[in-house]
Amino acid sequence: MPPKFDPNEEKIVILRAVGGEVPAAASLAPKVGPMGLAAKKVGDDIMKNTKAWKGLKITVKLTVKNRQASVSVLPSASSLLIKALKEPPRDRKKVKNIKHDGNIPLEQVIDIARTMWPSSMAKSLALCTMEILGTANSIGCSINGEDPTDIQEQIRNNEIEIPEK
Repeated sequence: MPPKFDPNEEKIVILRAVGGEVPAAASLAPKVGPMGLAAKKVGDDIMKNTKAWKGLKITVKLTVKNRQASVSVLPSASSLLIKALKEPPRDRKKVKNIKHDGNIPLEQVIDIARTMWPSSMAKSLALCTMEILGTANSIGCSINGEDPTDIQEQIRNNEIEIPEK
C-alpha cells in the first residue's frame, strides 16, 4: 500500500485539457483522487481558468497544497500560434483536420518566442524564434505573408535581425 498523502506537501500534477471544457472525470479522478480532491470541482476550476483557450488543447498545471488545487495554464507553441491566428472556436467533434492557413506578423512570433523561451532549451531568443517558426510551418500558417522556412533561412543569413531580449 502506498504511503498516506501528506496534506501540507505541495504536489504538482500536469495534464492536457481542452480549453473552456470540463475534462472527463474518469481521466481526472485517478490523478487527483488520492490527494483528497473531488474530480468534479477540479474539472470546474480547469474550465474556468482555460476560458481564454476555448477549443484548443493546452497543458494545465495543478498545484495541490492543503487539499486546495490552484490551476495554471502552460501554453504550448502551437496553441499560442493558433490563438494568434484569431480563429473562431471550433467544435472538435464535428470539424476535423482543420488547416490553419492564416498570416501572423513576425513581431507576434517574437512575442510568442519570449513567452516560450524560459521553457525552451534555446540559448538565444533568435534560436527560440526559429523553433516557433518551425511550429508555424507544421501547423501550416505563414509569417508576414511568407513561408516560415524562408524566414528561418533569412534569420540564419542575418538578413532579419532578432533582438537579444
